Amino acid sequence: MPANGRVFKTIVTSDLGRVIAEYHGASTEDVLTGFKFIGEKIKQYEETKEYEFLFGYEESYGYLVKSFARDKDAIQSVLAIVEAAAFYKEKGMTLVDVLYALYERHGYYLEGLVSVTKKGVSGASAIKNLLEQVRVNQLTEVAGIAISSQEDYATSLRTFVDGRKAEQIVLPKSNVLKYFLVDGSWVCVRPSGTEPKIKYYFGVTSGTEAESMEKLALLKEAFSAEMNKYLEDGLQ
Repeated sequence: MPANGRVFKTIVTSDLGRVIAEYHGASTEDVLTGFKFIGEKIKQYEETKEYEFLFGYEESYGYLVKSFARDKDAIQSVLAIVEAAAFYKEKGMTLVDVLYALYERHGYYLEGLVSVTKKGVSGASAIKNLLEQVRVNQLTEVAGIAISSQEDYATSLRTFVDGRKAEQIVLPKSNVLKYFLVDGSWVCVRPSGTEPKIKYYFGVTSGTEAESMEKLALLKEAFSAEMNKYLEDGLQ
């Protein structure tokens, strides 16, 4: 592994890759949703030599293994997964066995997505209203789990509940809100850039699969119900 190796992922993507990278001495950098932002980072660090690209991935099943491409590349991914399957088969393991070994080492990271479609002018207005209302009515908890910090990509500010000084987010502005909870979970809300949808993203981690599945279900139900109230208000 190079000393300056770096993995890239989007802000709504699983953190399991981050902890695996850190375990092997590599760093991880978040970018906005869209693989083009990973491509931009590859170009940037090729020019500055500050970091060496190792891997890029995003929530919507996009992976990049080698940097000669600038977008998600299924052919590279197939070659990598076949090589991994062959390697572990010789050790008497399936890839599912390997996945659960990673869970046991790093924690059971699970993710979820809820998409709500709101078509037409009224739908676009309702989605806009939702983001505006959430910024006015600051959340303090989700499903009974306290929020520790918030990232607002429209204002480029990361704020903390404990009173620490706000931090600047060095990314392009985007109408996205992300909340980090005290138990290591996170939730994020963003309008789709290509469809008449509002999307709620969820990430959880715990020591067991059952606990993570239960926590994920609770967060999805509670957060979706809270956000959908604002959607319905915007349609009236």
